[in-house]
Amino acid sequence: MTIQEAQQQVDDWIKTVGVRYFSELTNMAILTEEVGELARIMARTYGDQSFKKTDLDRNLADEMADVLWVLICLANQTGVNLTEALQKNIEKKTNRDKDRHQQNAKLK
Repeated sequence: MTIQEAQQQVDDWIKTVGVRYFSELTNMAILTEEVGELARIMARTYGDQSFKKTDLDRNLADEMADVLWVLICLANQTGVNLTEALQKNIEKKTNRDKDRHQQNAKLK
């Protein structure tokens, strides 16, 4: 699935199953919540924290998909074409950092 197709599928789902989009501010708060849930799994899987019994049923891929879902909702609501935005962002990073990371002794 392309990013454009994902944006369309989420939009179709929202307009049929979901009835309508939550407000942009509500979705921003939900995005923050979902990122927190992802961070919790990351901290316990790759960091120093141990899992609690309530964390054991969490799924890393599902939490990442939740973050992506809400980000797509926000993009749809605000008229952002994520394909174009990502392409421009990659170009920006490439131009800005083309030598920076190659010359970073910490990365070698």
